Amino acid sequence: MVCLVSGGADSTCLWHVLGDLGYSVSAVHVNHGLRGAESEADANHCREQFGAVVLEPSGSQPQGATEAELRATRYRLTEGRGLRATGHTASDQVETVLYRIVSSGTTKAIKPRREDGVVRPLLQVWREETERYCAEHGLPVRADSSNPDTKRGLIREEILPLLRRLHPAAESNLLGLARGESRLPRGLERTLAELLASTAGTKRADLGHGIRAVREYDTLQLEGRVEFGPWHIESESPSLVVRTRRPGDRLAGRKKKVQDLFVDAKVPSSERDTWPLVVSGDEVVSVPGIAEAPGWEGVVRAWKDGEG
Repeated sequence: MVCLVSGGADSTCLWHVLGDLGYSVSAVHVNHGLRGAESEADANHCREQFGAVVLEPSGSQPQGATEAELRATRYRLTEGRGLRATGHTASDQVETVLYRIVSSGTTKAIKPRREDGVVRPLLQVWREETERYCAEHGLPVRADSSNPDTKRGLIREEILPLLRRLHPAAESNLLGLARGESRLPRGLERTLAELLASTAGTKRADLGHGIRAVREYDTLQLEGRVEFGPWHIESESPSLVVRTRRPGDRLAGRKKKVQDLFVDAKVPSSERDTWPLVVSGDEVVSVPGIAEAPGWEGVVRAWKDGEG
């Protein structure tokens, strides 16, 4: 397998992980030469760090100037080398979907595998995770000084932070569009809408599959097994609520904040605002997959898709 490396954290992480998994990996770096000495330094870094073959576009084959044109040049120059892996991440996927929504009104995503043999194994991994991986393994990385001036740089540095202010799960929701995740069935959506619109102090609705929704004033409670993003949560204890974190949340009976539990468990910051918390009244009794409050051990059962 050939890993296309730039010297940045994403491709460095990919190259190292593939080797760790036992793959026979070679590396190729395409030097576009657009940043002068910095481009040469990137090429030298890739030679020394990965033993990379460095390719340069010839003058007879214009490489273009846009990000898409430069990417097409890299793929053209590396044709015939078999399976080629690139370091595109979930963060790149989000940026791509957002750009395409604005530019063409579509949610077309980066393909995990192209028809020409280019694969993207890291599309479920966030950029901050590749950066942390490289730091933890002492892998030196290069930073492209031109990134902030690109369209992706604009999305990354200015637009996404604003969207996070609008809703903390903005990136996860955009990634859901890339995965083609469907909306709620219309009948279920209508039932929930009617439930939420009710002025009754308490109102219940049967959502099917053994799940009931109960609205009490400003809280929506699901009774039975709950699906919360990739999580499945169930408990026989009544009156438990599943929600995301709020400022100051602490696990019942413990001084440590939920935020600190996330840090200790190395949960990426991009996932913390969508991670489920199980609450009894005002007390957090379970942070699924991480911790349970004293006296609540085993009361809540939670697992993620694929874990069973």
